[in-house]
Amino acid sequence: MNDTLSKYLPEHAVKPVFDLIVTHRVHLKIVNERQTRHGDYRKGLSGKHEITVNSSLNKYKFLITLVHEIGHLVAFEKYGRNIRPHGKEWKHTFQQLMIPYIRPEIFPGHLLPLLARHFKNPSASSDTDTTLSLALKQFDAANDKNYIFEIPYGTVFRIQNGKIFKKIAVRTKRFECLEISSGKTYLFNPNAEVEVLSSY
Repeated sequence: MNDTLSKYLPEHAVKPVFDLIVTHRVHLKIVNERQTRHGDYRKGLSGKHEITVNSSLNKYKFLITLVHEIGHLVAFEKYGRNIRPHGKEWKHTFQQLMIPYIRPEIFPGHLLPLLARHFKNPSASSDTDTTLSLALKQFDAANDKNYIFEIPYGTVFRIQNGKIFKKIAVRTKRFECLEISSGKTYLFNPNAEVEVLSSY
């Protein structure tokens, strides 16, 4: 397990994460990328704690996602199954589990203040924290995508599920985009990755 984890995690996080997995009897599966989520936790019919994490995540995002999912397990075990999935019990649990990893041996120095700020009140997904999300994305493998905040108004683009939009306006912190097929307007976070279509 340690050899496998060392492919996906920062070096100094491998042993403490392995200990966390053993302590909470986690059955970890590293899976192909899913567009809708980075990770998932569920208690299987056999009572096994099953956690899946996308193999495509960079090592810092992988660590945050895995600890996020272990946070669900620990919060449910401690507070019972009736708590809200990303409610105050989970936030507190995730915070406590994550704090030991927010140090310079594990994360690059420029990420530490962003992580410290995020974990004062962690959200359901670090993707909704635009500043942290963009800082983490610089460690992703290179791809041909653009962030929505980078492209000019009037640009037509495609998202992962194949739907096509045009960027039309900004509303507070998000961008208003028109879905070409339906004429409906949707809001996108600035750090959404999109594929620009030159033929439109």
